[in-house]
Amino acid sequence: MSEEQQAPLQALLDSCASLKFAPLPDIRTATVQRTRKHPGTEHWYRTDLMVAEGAVGPLFTQLTAHHGPAHKLPAATHFLRALLREPIFLVSAGVYLTGRAPLLDERHLWFPWLSTAAFGTPAITSARVAVLPDDPAAGHPDSVVVPDEAALDALAARHMVRAFSPIIEALHAHTRVGLRTLWGWVLDTLHFYMLNPARFLGRDAEAAWERAGRLGAALVEAGAVTRARPRLFPFYENHPRGTWAVRGTCCFDYKGDPEHGYCTTCPLKCDSDRRAELREWIRNPALAP
Repeated sequence: MSEEQQAPLQALLDSCASLKFAPLPDIRTATVQRTRKHPGTEHWYRTDLMVAEGAVGPLFTQLTAHHGPAHKLPAATHFLRALLREPIFLVSAGVYLTGRAPLLDERHLWFPWLSTAAFGTPAITSARVAVLPDDPAAGHPDSVVVPDEAALDALAARHMVRAFSPIIEALHAHTRVGLRTLWGWVLDTLHFYMLNPARFLGRDAEAAWERAGRLGAALVEAGAVTRARPRLFPFYENHPRGTWAVRGTCCFDYKGDPEHGYCTTCPLKCDSDRRAELREWIRNPALAP
């Protein structure tokens, strides 16, 4: 099948096949089918309806009661990770690896609630993707052609904000965890999900980070509120994987597990300790993510 005939979203999924870490959602559309079984699924929640029906608070309470952590700050970011990790990766990896941006939609983003009081892998039921005019898939029915990269970022960011805002605002209302903390987690994750593929593929980490920064700036312009931006952190010169990053917003995992302490990427961690820990990744790859 030629690139013009292939669904642009399928090409994006194929580009992730060689990655060690590629948390992708299920895709259930007329042109792309990438699904897996969800044993024990009790209910499928569509984003807008889950919020309209007031389900976010009760689901948060059940998830936290069964799986922790008990502290509301890390529990809130754990809840976001359970819902939004795969959709964020889909957009970030798509933009970085293919120059195409999946357009998320709260009416086409679904979450399976399992009998184990946890969420399964989210599903996307729309294959719409923003592409540039010279993209081979520009004529495909699933493609939305935009004039340039800035327009592509702006459109992708507006869709992310519209898709994520109902969940984030409901979670904020239920937990009182600040919007800047919740959106900060989204912004940080967006950056890491371009840097991670770049490191694995041996590509220029700074270029990947700059690309993430442009999409991140569009996300803020579209309405995401943040306190600080993440930063790149070179820790081992002249090594293809000697660059990692520091989050702009703490996920507060240390409050849920004080013995674990700060995460390697935590903005509260001392850079000298961070550098030593990351260099251990190089000496012992089994420790690396």
